[in-house]
Amino acid sequence: MNNQAAEQLKLVIITGMSGAGKTVAMQSFEDLGYFCVDNMPPSLIPKFWELIKESGKVTHIALVIDMRSRSFFREIQDMLVEIENTKVIDTTLLFLDASDHELVSRYKETRRTHPLAMDGLVTEGIKKERAIMEEIKADAQLIIDTTTLSPRQLREEIYAHFKTQETHTFRIEMVSFGFKYGLPIDADIVIDVRFLPNPHYVSNLRPLTGLDQPVYDYVMDFPETQEFYDKFMALLWTIMPGYQKEGKNNVTIAIGCTGGQHRSVALTQRIGEALSKEYKVNITHRDKDKRKETVNRS
Repeated sequence: MNNQAAEQLKLVIITGMSGAGKTVAMQSFEDLGYFCVDNMPPSLIPKFWELIKESGKVTHIALVIDMRSRSFFREIQDMLVEIENTKVIDTTLLFLDASDHELVSRYKETRRTHPLAMDGLVTEGIKKERAIMEEIKADAQLIIDTTTLSPRQLREEIYAHFKTQETHTFRIEMVSFGFKYGLPIDADIVIDVRFLPNPHYVSNLRPLTGLDQPVYDYVMDFPETQEFYDKFMALLWTIMPGYQKEGKNNVTIAIGCTGGQHRSVALTQRIGEALSKEYKVNITHRDKDKRKETVNRS
């Protein structure tokens, strides 16, 4: 791995009290583009790290370390010392905490057993864990108290500390489809554009798709297409910030016509490209080639 890539290597170790939000934290780092591993034994981290360095492709890593015993604690302490002596790694130890009262409440809500209180009270397990975690908490570069935080607020707190200008935590999935093949089951917004003139009935356009310029121009040249586009884009520019504010990480917009080959493809492409100026957008044309595949099989 070259030195330029090595300088960009970032490692976040997520630890803290059981029930303080490590699962939400890991999901947040996944949304930030980190390669995440949950509950890896510290003794395996050096080998894991060698594999990462050999690949040269992963530059942001988050490891969730769950402290269950004092031997586990000693292993992570030794591992941190070793990593800190490695100049090419930017390491952050994130410790998640919460009040005893809140932790007890969370355990009661989920009906889980505290890992250090298998045969006793939750409060006793929390007390033991605090004693084990005291030193590691003192070494943490960042401590987040989740006592009064909702999962969404915890995500926002993590984004505030670790999000960069290059990070896109909100994504729009644009999907074109044909109603004859069924609705996309994961769509948040479904739009039917079968009211627009159909290129299928123009013989020289029938074998083409909405990605071909003649079909695209045919669909877009109708006044009703432009009116629909203007009004729908105005709606999308209005509602997308609301989705982001509510903590939604992705929105799937599905645009359908009869066969998913012409009208829906052209409009999905145009709308997706317009939205990509402001958001991270993925464009998929689910049924674009279905008719061609059917003809070939027959």
